[in-house]
Amino acid sequence: MSNDKDGAWFVPKRYGYGANPVTWQGWAITVAFIALALWVIIHFAGRPDIEIAILVPATIALLVVTAKKTRGGWRWRWGEDS
Repeated sequence: MSNDKDGAWFVPKRYGYGANPVTWQGWAITVAFIALALWVIIHFAGRPDIEIAILVPATIALLVVTAKKTRGGWRWRWGEDS
């Protein structure tokens, strides 16, 4: 795991957009989002209006935090040349 002082919780993927968690904070927010999504899907089954009302803002929040806490930011990457 990365413990650098740059404050990054995620490292960018080698290809395309996105990031992978590398610190306990990154893993915690990822696991918390998955747990929330599963709870909402199970608890509000048959109520897509409530599922959407909870999961869309949660997904946006996850993406914003991930983008801000990714080492080097988000951009399209194409292997080691980028």
